[in-house]
This record gives sequence, C-alpha cells and structure tokens, in this order.
Amino acid sequence: MSLPSVLRGRLRVPVVGAPLFIISQPDLVLAQCKAGVVGSFPALNARPPELLDAWLTRITEELAQWDAAHPDQPSAPFAVNQIIHKSNVRLQHDLELCVKHKAPIVITSLGAREDVNAAVHSYGGIVFHDVINVTHAKKALDKGADGLIAVCAGAGGHAGTLSPFALVDEIRAFWDGPLLLAGSIANGRSVLAAQVMGADLAYMGSAFIATQEANASADYKQAIVDSTAGDIVYTNLFTGVHGNYLRASIVRAGLDPDNLPVSDPSKMNFGGDATKAWRDIWGCGQGIGGIHQVPKVAELVDRLVSEYRAAKDRVGSGELA
Repeated sequence: MSLPSVLRGRLRVPVVGAPLFIISQPDLVLAQCKAGVVGSFPALNARPPELLDAWLTRITEELAQWDAAHPDQPSAPFAVNQIIHKSNVRLQHDLELCVKHKAPIVITSLGAREDVNAAVHSYGGIVFHDVINVTHAKKALDKGADGLIAVCAGAGGHAGTLSPFALVDEIRAFWDGPLLLAGSIANGRSVLAAQVMGADLAYMGSAFIATQEANASADYKQAIVDSTAGDIVYTNLFTGVHGNYLRASIVRAGLDPDNLPVSDPSKMNFGGDATKAWRDIWGCGQGIGGIHQVPKVAELVDRLVSEYRAAKDRVGSGELA
C-alpha cells in the first residue's frame, strides 16, 4: 500500500472528505483541509460555471496563507470531482480551470477518459476514480487513473452493492497503488478498519454533511442525527444511478419509500433535474447511527483522530488477539 507524495505528512487522520453534490462548497472544503483531511467538492456545485474560477482562487489562496502561518501543521490538499458522463456539458470548461489552478487531486466519476487524466497529469496532479466493481477498476487503471475509490455497499449517494471485504480484496489482487474505501465510514474505528482491510484511505461523506460548515439545510442535518442505517433507501429513481438516500426526505417529497418506481438508467442526467433531486432528496450512507450532533469540522476531525488512535492502541495492546 502507498500514499501519493501530495498526501504524505499532510493528513492528521487518513481520511478524504467525499465530494457532496450541492453541500460541498469552499467553507466546508477549507475547514476540512485546515483540520487535516482532504476536502473535496464537485465542480458542478459552482453555479454559474464562471463561479468555479473564483472558488478555486479562494481555496488555493486561503490554503497557501494557512500553510505560511502554520508551518508545523500544513493543510491537507483539496480535490475537485469531475462527472465524466456525457450529460455533463461543463466538463471541458471545468477541467480547464482545474488545470489553470493546478488542483492537486481530481476525483472522476461515472466514466474514465484518458484525455481527462492526461490533462491532470500535465501539471503534476493525480486522479482518483470511483469504482463499484473490478471491471470498472481495471478500465480506470488502463486509462491512466492514479488511484481507485472502492464505493461499496452502504456508501452515501451513488453507491455499489458489493461488500468492502469482497471488493477491496479483489482489487488488491491486481493493484497495489492508492486505494480509498467508501461505505458506512463515520468514525475513527472504521477508518482503521478500512486500512486493516487493505485500503490506504477512508472516504467519508455523510458525517461531514452534519457539520456546521456544510451547505445543507438544518432539517437535512437533523435528519442525519435522528436516523440510523435502517432509514436509508437504495434506489435509482432520482438520477438514473442507484444510490442511498434518507427515507425522511423521500417521505417529505410525497413518495412511498417502500414502493418507488425504477428509473431508466439511459436517462441519467446531471444538469438541472439532478440538482433539484439532490436538493429535495437527501443522499446519505448507512454509517450514520453514531452521528448524534452537528459539530464544527475541526471538532469532528478531532474526534476521528482520537477514535483512530484509540483503536490502534487497542489493536497494538493485544486486546483483540
């Protein structure tokens, strides 16, 4: 297992904050990076498209100022998520801005393209690609991805159905490079478990939705606090891609979460309709049972660090032997 050089010595705990549609904006990303975990956001969150230039300028400048003022506690790098699917008409525009600002990490989803990877590599950036099975993983690596994100059962938003034990093991049979694991990770114990299983980094989303800096409504955050794994519904109705959503938001929308129709996957859309879906229907993963408050990002990361270290100490003491 290995970490890219851009991450070495920059993380307080081996966590990447997942890019959250609508929710991840500069305030959240900056708080994550300053706290010592990778902060990320979907390029599509910047609306209109011209806003992305301003966002990237702000993030790069503020992190540079933080690093100058805190040489002993440098910020973690940030990542920009690019949707590669053909419905994303902004891809070329947004990719050019990533190149202009030299985004350290680009996370690609719903398709892998050699030209996108080459553009990121042109300035020394790295690409992590979302996968839900081995077929997707091998295709992503063949097209030049630098690392993989295994999106397993229980992950929030668009997610696969495979157990992390199965998918991580199968990927590790042919790939010894950077591997991230997503799926029900919301505490430091789970972060360590992901590493023991064979991943390098944990990919965490839902816990960051319920933070003060997240661009989510108070109702959304409270629903996460009030819900458990049994309140997550897996459906492809809202975007054409299967994902996990909070039952409470589906009920609020006047739908029966136990009798949802199936959407036509060929109608996948990541334009205006998708924005409405993700605003009204709240994506969330199964790891929310341990979320009981809405802290600041720094407080959440402090908790993750404490839990992670305690778990390592417990393993090292032989208590689990």
